[in-house]
Amino acid sequence: MKGSLVAVSLAAGLLFSAVFGPAGAHAAKNPKDIRRATVQVSEFGHLPDGTTIHLYTLTNAKGSVAKVMTYGATLTELWIPDSAGRKRDIVLGFDTLEGYLGNQPYFGAIVGRYGNRIAKGRFTLDGRQYSLATNNGPNALHGGIKGFDKVVWQGQPVDGAHGAGVKLTYHSPDGEEGYPGNLDVSVTYTLTDDNELKLDYTATTDKATVLNVTNHSYFNLAGAGTGTILDEILYLNADKYTPTDSTLITTGEILPVAGTPFDFLKPTAIGARLGADALKEVGGYDINFVLNGQAGTLRLAARVKDPKSGREMEVWTTQPGIQLYIAIGLNGSIIGKHGAAYPKYGAFCLETQHYPDSPNHPNFPSTVLRPGQVYSDQTIFKFSAK
Repeated sequence: MKGSLVAVSLAAGLLFSAVFGPAGAHAAKNPKDIRRATVQVSEFGHLPDGTTIHLYTLTNAKGSVAKVMTYGATLTELWIPDSAGRKRDIVLGFDTLEGYLGNQPYFGAIVGRYGNRIAKGRFTLDGRQYSLATNNGPNALHGGIKGFDKVVWQGQPVDGAHGAGVKLTYHSPDGEEGYPGNLDVSVTYTLTDDNELKLDYTATTDKATVLNVTNHSYFNLAGAGTGTILDEILYLNADKYTPTDSTLITTGEILPVAGTPFDFLKPTAIGARLGADALKEVGGYDINFVLNGQAGTLRLAARVKDPKSGREMEVWTTQPGIQLYIAIGLNGSIIGKHGAAYPKYGAFCLETQHYPDSPNHPNFPSTVLRPGQVYSDQTIFKFSAK
């Protein structure tokens, strides 16, 4: 559903969009004019109760585009050039809001309060046990029945010095989905002029709670809906991983990747080792890696290259871990953008995070947020083409 369009300038107050008359028209006619980053705001659709969902279109000085909607603070499109300069949308999703309202696997959404799994939907904090919805077999997954991916966030354009941004905020009331504390959380998406998509997270609470927020974008660097990602080359800056049981809950162990199909310290095709015994039960990768370096400092976590298009993506983060998931739950039944059927292995996710089930493992980095503290994390997806 298309509605009225508003353009917000991010450079010296100049309105870039042609819908604003002479300034925009002049920019369109004079190729020598410098392209400026912009944010455009439009209606993406309405929820069944009539709530309007807005879409923020971020365009940087190079013409790359990211689109983010207020439902689920979801990244719906990401247009990045290949080695020949041709731009293509590289994230899975839907053409309309209705697709996101159906049964779909968190395409592009912000998930929380607790991204990933919590065993049996239970954790104890300060001597009190909390119970959550078990929406993934016996476990809680990605915040519950109505997590951050299914609520409406409030959006506000951000005036970035070298790019276009939108800040989305949400108030999660005490007891929502079983989690304690009134939580105020924000995520700011910024598409920089260097083709970086930055995600900055902050949160505060009035009662001790647990928090693990991440973005759940499904990437295919050749282009969304173009086939599988099994030939894309992956490097992970991780010497260790956290093994799981049959329900994909971490055992509490932290083991070396050496000698296992989880070793991506040497760049390797994602599908090169799918026949390994350690992957057969799950059908592929759905596992947390322990990132090298100091958590809380921004460092390289992963690098992916698509041999066909030449696109490369680096993931930088302050988080201690990253979840590699290769869309093993897709089977061609979901019809996405432009009528494309999304197949098994049709995308990969690299979810920067704290470790799964951390509230139940004291040896893992803490996910507890207390009153007076400010939760702050950053993840950057850096794009190039060779």
